[in-house]
Order: sequence, then C-alpha cells, then structure tokens
Amino acid sequence: MSNDQHTVLRSMHDLGLAAWFGGNLMGAVGLNKAAAAARDSTERTRLSSIGWAAWAPVQGAAIAAHLIGSVGMLRADRGRVGTGPGAMANTVVKSALTVAAIGTSIASGALGAKIGAKSPVPSATATDPAPNTPSDVATAQKGQKPLQWVNPALTGVLIVLAAQQGEQQRTSSTVRGALGAGLTSVKAAVLRSA
Repeated sequence: MSNDQHTVLRSMHDLGLAAWFGGNLMGAVGLNKAAAAARDSTERTRLSSIGWAAWAPVQGAAIAAHLIGSVGMLRADRGRVGTGPGAMANTVVKSALTVAAIGTSIASGALGAKIGAKSPVPSATATDPAPNTPSDVATAQKGQKPLQWVNPALTGVLIVLAAQQGEQQRTSSTVRGALGAGLTSVKAAVLRSA
C-alpha cells in the first residue's frame, strides 16, 4: 500500500472518530442543556430531538469513515499487528470498544427516535422526565440519560488507543521492541549455557 493510500485511510479513521466523539460530547453538554432551557416544558424534548436528528446522518457518515479507515489500516498493518509488542492486544481491545460504541450509538438513536416521535411532551430536561411525562417517553429518557455519556466515553477511549497505536508504529518504539526481544533471547541463551 502506498503512503498516500495509508494517509487517506488514517485520515478517515481519525476524522471519523473525532467527529463521532465530538458530536456526541457537544450534544450531551450543549444541545441537551440548551433544550432544557426552553421555557415551555413541552418544547424540551422536541428541540433536543430536532438537533439529534440533524446530527444522525453526520454521525452515521463519521462512523462509516472511521470503520473504512480502521479496516484499511488493519489490512495495511497486519504484519506489525501480528508481531509488534502490544499491537495485537491494542487492536483487540479497540475492536471490542468500537463494536460497543456502535451499539450504544444505535441504542441511543433508537431511544431518541422514540422520544422525538412523541414530542412535544412535558419534560424536566431533554433526558429527565417530569411527573406528567408519558410513561413510554419517560422510559426512553431514562435509557437515554446514561447513553449520552457512554458514547463520548467509549469514543474518547478509542482516541487514546489510536494514539497508542501511533506510538507503537514509531521507529524508535519498533527498534526498542526488536532490541528488547533480541536482548531477552541473548539473556535466555546465556542462562541456558551457564
């Protein structure tokens, strides 16, 4: 694979993940708080739902870009992933967390769609029901409340793991790993001969 292709794949991976993380964090911190400030309590879920519905296609594209970049980079780096110290463990953990983040994004979207379909309804905030919130909407809100924080937490950890993978690819890290393995082999040989 050429360096240009690898750059495109890494960019898709990183930009997709950045948008996925940033959009979810901004939605939880900014959009839901802004909707909660609506004076009419029946507007809170409606306004929040409008914002999240506008974000949904962008998030879908961000997730798709991240996945395409991830799979492409994994194919390009399969030799290093198989032999590099810590690379396989990082890849396995990162893959599991990616699946979890996709799952929580889908669950959050489904709950948000339920809330949006019933809006406008009275509500304390975008994710907290009021005493007179219909029970089906209240249940969806109670599920949505933790998910608004789980999604940015998972994607934030993915960013850290991606940074770790980048460090594992650095020449000095690769040389240290090779030297360390070589020194371990020499030490073992010396101990056997003694």
